Amino acid sequence: MQIQRHYFKKLWGEISDRKISILLGARQVGKSTLLRQLEREAKKQGYATGFYDLEQPADLKKLAGDSENVIGELTEKTRVAFIDEFHYLKNASKLFKAIYDSGKRVKIYASGSSSLEIHKHIKESLAGRFIRTMIFPLSLSEWRQVKGFKERDYLEWGGLPGLIHQHTDEERVGLLDNILSTYITKDIKGLIKEENVRAFNSLLYLVAQSQGALTAASGLARETGISESTVARHLEVMAQTYVLHALPSYSTNMANELKKSKKYYFFDGGIRNALLKDFRPAEEREDKGVLYETAVMLHLISRLKPNMELRFWRTKKGEEVDFVLVKNRVPLPIEVKSDLTKPEIPWGLKSFLRRYPKTPFAVVFNNSFEDIVQTDTGRQLYFKKWTKVEELDYLQEIR
Repeated sequence: MQIQRHYFKKLWGEISDRKISILLGARQVGKSTLLRQLEREAKKQGYATGFYDLEQPADLKKLAGDSENVIGELTEKTRVAFIDEFHYLKNASKLFKAIYDSGKRVKIYASGSSSLEIHKHIKESLAGRFIRTMIFPLSLSEWRQVKGFKERDYLEWGGLPGLIHQHTDEERVGLLDNILSTYITKDIKGLIKEENVRAFNSLLYLVAQSQGALTAASGLARETGISESTVARHLEVMAQTYVLHALPSYSTNMANELKKSKKYYFFDGGIRNALLKDFRPAEEREDKGVLYETAVMLHLISRLKPNMELRFWRTKKGEEVDFVLVKNRVPLPIEVKSDLTKPEIPWGLKSFLRRYPKTPFAVVFNNSFEDIVQTDTGRQLYFKKWTKVEELDYLQEIR
C-alpha cells in the first residue's frame, strides 16, 4: 500500500516556486518515495518530468558531464526534475545556482541523506534559492493508515516506511539490520578513517544503550576506550547524517546549566532496538520508560518550527524534566511516564514550575489516562496519553 505522507501537500505546493526544494533526512525515511509520488502527480498534471537516482550508475552518468551538458539535461526537455541523493552530483550547488539564476522555468526537487556532503555543496551559494524540508520516519497518524496497525508496535519496530511491506517479525528484523549495515558501509566509511569503523560501531551500541540518559563525551570516551575528541567527532557524524538527535539542557542561569552533558536519541526506535537486538514488547523490557520517552521525543522534534527548540532540564541538585519545548523563548516542560495510574504531579515538574514562573502550563504523557489538574503554582497540568502526542492544539496557548 502507499501511505500519504503529511509532507506531500507542502512539497507539492512548492511546484510553482523556482527555488530548489531540498528534502533531507536519514536513509530509508521515505525521501525517494516522496519524490516518486511528486513525479506521478506532476505527470498527471501535464508537466514534463525527469527522475535521476544518483545511486544508479546509468542516472549518475547522465549528470556526470560538464556543467553546460548537465544543465541542458535538466532543463531542455524537463519542466520538473527530481534528483535523488543529489550529494553525488558534482558541483551541485553551482549547477542549481546557475539554473535558478538563468530564469529558466524549471523546478528541481532534490533529496539527500548526508548533511556533511550537503553542506559542502550548498553552503552560502544557494542562500535564498532553496527550500529545506526535513523528512522523518512515519508518525503514529501516518502509521494508522495501515490496516491492522497497533500503536504499541511503534515502540518495538519504529516508523521506517519499509516496514509496511514486511509481514513477519523475521522480515522486519532483517530490514532494520540491512538499513544499519548500509549506513555503516555507505555513509560512514566515507566520513571516518577505516581503522575507526570498529570504534564507531562500539559507540553506536553504547549510545543506544544509554539513550535518554545524561551523557557527556568524556564518559563515552572512558567506556569505549577512544579519545574524547574522536568520540565528539563520531557523535557529530551521527548528527550530520541525521541518525542521532542531540538535546542540550535548558536553563536561563548559565552557571547552573549542564553545559557538557546532552541527551541523545536515535532517529528511529526500531533502529535503536536493532542495535540492541531487543524487540520484546515494551511491557517486558527493563528500558520500557525509554521506549515511551523516545516515541514522544521523535514526534515533538519532527514538528519543531523555526521559533522552537527542544531541550531537557536537570539541575546540579538532580531536579529534572524529560523535555522542555521552548517556543519564542517561553518554556513548556514535558514529562513522560509509562507506569502512571493517577494524576500525580512529578517532583521535577513541581520544581520547574516554581523556578520558571513564565511557564504557562505543563504536560505529562502517559500510557493510561487523560486529565487536567491545577498545580500549587496556579497553572494547569495536562495529562495526555502518549498516543495523542501529535494533537498539539493546546500548545497554541504559547505565544
